[in-house]
Amino acid sequence: MLKKVLKLIENPNKLFVHLAYKGYFSTMDDEKYLKKMYKGIMGKKLDLENPKTFNEKLQWLKLHDRNPEYTKLVDKYAVREYIASTIGEEYLIPLLGVWDSADDIDFDALPNQFVLKCNHNSGLGMCICKDKSTLDIEKTRNELRKGLAQDYYLTNREWPYKNVKRKIIAEKYMVDESGVELKDYKIFCFNGHAEYVEVDFNRHIEHQLNPYDFDWNPLNFCDTSKNNYSANITKPTKLKDMRIIAEKLSKAATFMRVDFYSINDDIYVGELTLFPGAGFIQFEPRSVDLKYGQLLDLHKEQQ
Repeated sequence: MLKKVLKLIENPNKLFVHLAYKGYFSTMDDEKYLKKMYKGIMGKKLDLENPKTFNEKLQWLKLHDRNPEYTKLVDKYAVREYIASTIGEEYLIPLLGVWDSADDIDFDALPNQFVLKCNHNSGLGMCICKDKSTLDIEKTRNELRKGLAQDYYLTNREWPYKNVKRKIIAEKYMVDESGVELKDYKIFCFNGHAEYVEVDFNRHIEHQLNPYDFDWNPLNFCDTSKNNYSANITKPTKLKDMRIIAEKLSKAATFMRVDFYSINDDIYVGELTLFPGAGFIQFEPRSVDLKYGQLLDLHKEQQ
């Protein structure tokens, strides 16, 4: 522990990131804050005057592309209306309930298996219940309270989350052909055009991500988590449909990642993401950051 503290003291950029994640600097100007975070996480200066890489452009979008409609897109509850009106209700994961408070949840009314999550954040408070008889209900309520209390905007200044009206939602518990967990098929769309798909799997064992093109050729780069092509992830039978849907949904933003689940040939949209990795993605090799940055036109009008 002492060694970690000394390393942080010796590196003021890393120290800033450490303190920022603990909630300090909440009143700091967004641009100044993001420049310091970028330096601490990415190890280089953030160029907002002439952004070139994918990560730099995501930071630029945080500051300069503030369409109020984006708040609805990142709201896991409100976005359901956008998805239904754009592509149809059949692509929504069945909703079991929605509440403003953890105390309002009627666990007796929920099925034996379900998923609880906050609509405004990622992870904190989430409960994946596979057997209600073993669930610690009071602990679950406490975790959800923590989730509702989290100001998700402040940590990485992803401004659309700032004004989301916080709620708890319950969704149907679903598994794919593995019978264990769902794989995420994440399609990256640049100015409304789908460029590649990333498969997220083994999340609760050893989180791995495999990027592919739409012919299912491995793209052989890492995106923060490790990839593992020996896992032999098969191409979804409806990948073409996923691509079409992703492009329809992504017309609403300059950049959008559309996350899908594929279950028995049925497609479900999990969520829409405007700033993957909060714009701090550790690409390996680093050249991938520039490659995808060149595909993102910050000033192009959406067709």
